[in-house]
Amino acid sequence: MKNTKAVHCLFDLQVNGYAGIDFNTGYGKTNSNDSSDRLITSDQLLFACKKLYEDGIEKILLTIITDHIPSMYKCINNISKIIEKEKFIKNIITGFHIEGPFINPSDGYRGAHPLDAIKPASIEDMKKILEAGEGKIKIVTLAPEQDKNFKVTNMLIKKGIVVSAGHTDASLEQLKGAIDSGLSMFTHLGNGCPKQVPRHDNIIQRVLSLSGRLWISFIADGFHIPFFVLKNYITLAGINHCVIVSDAIAPAGLGPGKYTLGRWNVSVGKDLVVRSPDDSHLIGSAISLKTSFDNLIKKMNMSKKDAETLTMINPYKILKNP
Repeated sequence: MKNTKAVHCLFDLQVNGYAGIDFNTGYGKTNSNDSSDRLITSDQLLFACKKLYEDGIEKILLTIITDHIPSMYKCINNISKIIEKEKFIKNIITGFHIEGPFINPSDGYRGAHPLDAIKPASIEDMKKILEAGEGKIKIVTLAPEQDKNFKVTNMLIKKGIVVSAGHTDASLEQLKGAIDSGLSMFTHLGNGCPKQVPRHDNIIQRVLSLSGRLWISFIADGFHIPFFVLKNYITLAGINHCVIVSDAIAPAGLGPGKYTLGRWNVSVGKDLVVRSPDDSHLIGSAISLKTSFDNLIKKMNMSKKDAETLTMINPYKILKNP
C-alpha cells in the first residue's frame, strides 16, 4: 500500500519580492524613482520563482501592497496572466495575498504603505481587485476599522477568501465584530504599528487576547520582533494558532544594497535589515522563509517538528489545503 501521508513543504504566505525582483513594480535593485507604470515581466517572475525554489521555498502567496486601485488592478492582472502561461511559476505561486489599500492611514500603523493610496474599504473597489486576480486571491489584509459594518469582510468570506486584519488599530470590539463576520487571521503581529503604544490597551494585547479565534502570522528575522519576544507571543497564542511568514521584499536572497517595495526606495544594511529612507521604521524583510525556519531552531531552540508546524503545516491549514 502506498504511503498516503501528506507531504508538506515550506509555504510562505507573504512574499512581496525576491532575488532582486519587486513583485509590485517589476523593479528590483534600482536607483530609479519612476516605477509607477512598470509591470513585472514573465522572465523576471520566473527568475524569482526559480531562486525561491533553489532556496527551499516551494509555495508562496505573491503579495501585492497598497497602491491606487487602477495600478493594483494592472499589477495583479498582469501577474495572474503570467501565472497561467508559465507552469513552473504556477507551481510556486499558489495565489495572491492582497495587503491594502483598506488599512489604517495613521503614522506607524500604515508602515511602508503610501498614504495617498490608502482608503476605506468598499465593495466596488474590492470587486475590481478580485476581478484582476481571476480567482487567485487567497488572503486579503485590511483594517477592520476601515471596513464599515464589515461589508467587505462578509463579501470576501462568502467567496472563500481568508480575511486577515493588519496595519490596524482596531478596538477590541471592532476585532470581535470582524471575527464574528468571518475574519480569521492577523497579519505580522508586532509590526505595522507604532514603535510606542499604550502599555496595556494596544493592538498587540488585543489580538493576543483573541488568539484562540485567530491565526496569527509573525516575521522571524529577529529584527521585526526580537526572538525572545516572538517566543513569548507564540507561547501565549499557541503554536497551533500561529504561522511564520517572511514578508520578503526584493532584497531577499541577495544582500545589502538599494531596492524598491512598491513605490518606495529602501536600503538594506550589512545586517540585512530593510529600513525606510529616513530610517524611521522597518520595511519588509530581506530573508527567506528557509532562513526563518532555521532561526526558529537555532535562535529560539524550537523543535524541528514545531518549526515545521509554523512554516509547512499551518499555512496549508489556513488556506484549507489549496
